Amino acid sequence: MSGAQNNAEVGEVFVRPVDGTAAEAIAAIAEELAMFDDWMDRYEYIIEMGRSLPSFPAAWQNDAHRVPGCQSQVWLEASEDGDKLLFAGASDAAIVSGLVALLLRVYSGRSRAEIEDTDPKFLHELGLVKALSTNRGNGVEAMAQAIRARARA
Repeated sequence: MSGAQNNAEVGEVFVRPVDGTAAEAIAAIAEELAMFDDWMDRYEYIIEMGRSLPSFPAAWQNDAHRVPGCQSQVWLEASEDGDKLLFAGASDAAIVSGLVALLLRVYSGRSRAEIEDTDPKFLHELGLVKALSTNRGNGVEAMAQAIRARARA
């Protein structure tokens, strides 16, 4: 990720928090996923989450923004908003876009400390890593680590 960007230059591409804290976001996602009886329905819900992501600028779809370790192409960008970090993200795969949206719901708009303190173990606790292919599971964990690394930068 190349660093802070001016929102006025790029339009509103960064995900704003809808839940008060990362923990509240995780709890809300858990409740939402629990509404579905099987993983096929959960996958559809996650794909829909990805469709709600703000448009990611084509100029950022490059190696400087690419998250290594993902089977699909995934791009992330961060911007500082006071003491909070906002993230924008995208993928070339529908299910992965949904996973990006899920992670940004948890991490975007949080302080560096909250991001660092929010262990991505929730991905296992929600059953996401187990329900995904090995490569996709590794990829979603790589995305979470990239977000947390940006918070430490």
